[in-house]
Amino acid sequence: MQLILIYAIGLIFGLGISISGMANPAKVLNFFDIAGTWDPSLGFVMGGALLVTAPGYYFVFRRGRPVFEQAFTLPGTRLIDRKLVLGSVTFGLGWGLAGFCPGAALPVISTGNQDVAFFMVSMIAGLFAARWMIAQTAKRRDAQLRDGAPQ
Repeated sequence: MQLILIYAIGLIFGLGISISGMANPAKVLNFFDIAGTWDPSLGFVMGGALLVTAPGYYFVFRRGRPVFEQAFTLPGTRLIDRKLVLGSVTFGLGWGLAGFCPGAALPVISTGNQDVAFFMVSMIAGLFAARWMIAQTAKRRDAQLRDGAPQ
């Protein structure tokens, strides 16, 4: 049942992305082109999503626990650190340059569009590169701690 629900939610998301026109990278790029052919429709799509999501969270959290899990899995911190800021900036740059965000790219990949395929391959390579960099940083930090060097 859980997999059917996940599939249905993904299907609704993909339909929403497609119906709203956000699967078209030109529409997304025009949202960022404030001095040129600015198109505010992405802002309306995001606003509509917030209008549905905010009350949804309210009602879901009032239940006390999720339907298919024992407890909610929430972030353990609200810390805004360098990793969060750099990741957000990188995400925004990729979105602004390509016109795709990961959520919108998934429904579009089925169209065979080479641009979205290149974006997805690049995004996955970036995920692996980031994990590798994080692992290397952790190894260096652990070596420094072992050797007694100050951080």
